[in-house]
Amino acid sequence: MKAAGLIIALGILVTGADMACSRTQMTPSIERNDYGKGKKVEELDVQIGNKKKKVRTSVEVSERQYSAKEVQELFSRIIRKMDRLILAGNETLDRVDEDLNLVTDIPGEPVKVSWELDRYDVMDIQGKLKEQNISEKGVLVKLNAVLTYTANEEEQASYQCVACVYPKKLSGEESTKKDVEEAIKKADTATKEKKKLILPEMLDTNELRYYQPFNERGPVITVMGMMIGILLYALQKQNIRKAEEERKKQMIEDYPEVISKLTLYLGAGMTVKKAWRKITEGYMKEKEDENERYVYEEMRQTCHEMDSGVTEAEGYENFGRRCDLQIYIRLGALLSQNLRKGTKGLSELLKLESIQAFEERKARAKRLGEEAGTKLLLPMFLMLVEVLIIVIVPAFLTMQI
Repeated sequence: MKAAGLIIALGILVTGADMACSRTQMTPSIERNDYGKGKKVEELDVQIGNKKKKVRTSVEVSERQYSAKEVQELFSRIIRKMDRLILAGNETLDRVDEDLNLVTDIPGEPVKVSWELDRYDVMDIQGKLKEQNISEKGVLVKLNAVLTYTANEEEQASYQCVACVYPKKLSGEESTKKDVEEAIKKADTATKEKKKLILPEMLDTNELRYYQPFNERGPVITVMGMMIGILLYALQKQNIRKAEEERKKQMIEDYPEVISKLTLYLGAGMTVKKAWRKITEGYMKEKEDENERYVYEEMRQTCHEMDSGVTEAEGYENFGRRCDLQIYIRLGALLSQNLRKGTKGLSELLKLESIQAFEERKARAKRLGEEAGTKLLLPMFLMLVEVLIIVIVPAFLTMQI
């Protein structure tokens, strides 16, 4: 109810703001988008003369454009930074040994760039070097760029530079690797007619020895196996803990029923042992159609113990310990003590225990209901946020400020 009231209040507020904006005459001007940000469309209501009815129209507002003087200043500014833009990993155009970055767009500027080179055998149109055609002494490459203003393609400017291109610098390891690959390539060319490639045994004055690379799949499989083992162990622990929690939950739910049956049978004149057996026999008859109930299985175990020679009092105490729940420990102790002291007053005690068990069951059900309501708060809050966004965002987007 509170959420609905909040939405209604916001709706009324937004409606009032929209009505105020629609009745206030705006200045007859619309601000353009800045350079390169594109055009925009505005919805306007136009009142013609004294007519009360307004005409709804869409106004397309072009982006702001440079004047002729501003275009020339734009070209000058870009040309001054072109050297820095295209260098990429190189320090200067006097020694280019890394790929250039021949840009086709200038970031944040309405200018396109097209390139022409005089040596396409040394460098391609993207600025990538072709090392096989570059000599150690270096090669001069002349680059011509045409800068075009995107809003008016007739506005153009030219940029020229010369780059001295050298082969890429190689580290010691890279240089050695290149020498080895060239030696193997020569050996391959020389032994093409043979069934096997005879690898070179010497590189200059150094002996070459070959090995199979270490395959990392063994350690990877070992680590994966360890991780899977850890995850399976954690999953097993989690399943055991979950099963224990489910067992305790089920036994707590069955406690009022067990107490009620004991009270009923004792009230009918049965002994505790006979009532106990009667409950387990009834469970075994119904078990075919129902799932296993842990508390009745523990009661069966107690019957087996008593049949094997364990005293009745000790059997009830063992039952409470196996159940590992305070309510069953208390029940086992109650039955055991009354057997030692006599069964007088046991029915009254069980009736009180039954009443208390049912009260606890109602309290537990109430608590679970409250927890379920609390869990629903998050999805309800998310739904409220979605509704607010759906209502408010379109309203603000259409407001004329």
